Amino acid sequence: QVTLVETGGGLVQPGGSLRLSCAASGRTFNSYTHVMAWFRQAPGREREFVAAIRWSGHNTFYADSVKGRFTISRDNAENAVYLQMNSLKPEDTAVYYCAADRSMIASSIRVPDHYDYWGQGTQVTVSS
Repeated sequence: QVTLVETGGGLVQPGGSLRLSCAASGRTFNSYTHVMAWFRQAPGREREFVAAIRWSGHNTFYADSVKGRFTISRDNAENAVYLQMNSLKPEDTAVYYCAADRSMIASSIRVPDHYDYWGQGTQVTVSS
């Protein structure tokens, strides 16, 4: 089993920044957390992909809506993944979830159903 815990959410004004962290524990061998990702879910909407990163840290994936504003990174020694969010917009408001799973092909990385391990989520609210 892999346990994921997100921190770093909160209330921020439009144009501001936040940094989310996700700490993994349990079976954190690279086979279980080879891909780590962030998804988000706003009220009344389906969970949507935000960003993902492979074990090496060299392969990253972003949703078009956050490309150029958000940066995903990971520290394998600390069993952690991060999401730096800049130039935040009101439409970024959602509960953000960390997810992890074994290696998968690129076409699967953006699909929530392909992830077995999820955190409890952290609320991000962008409002003036």
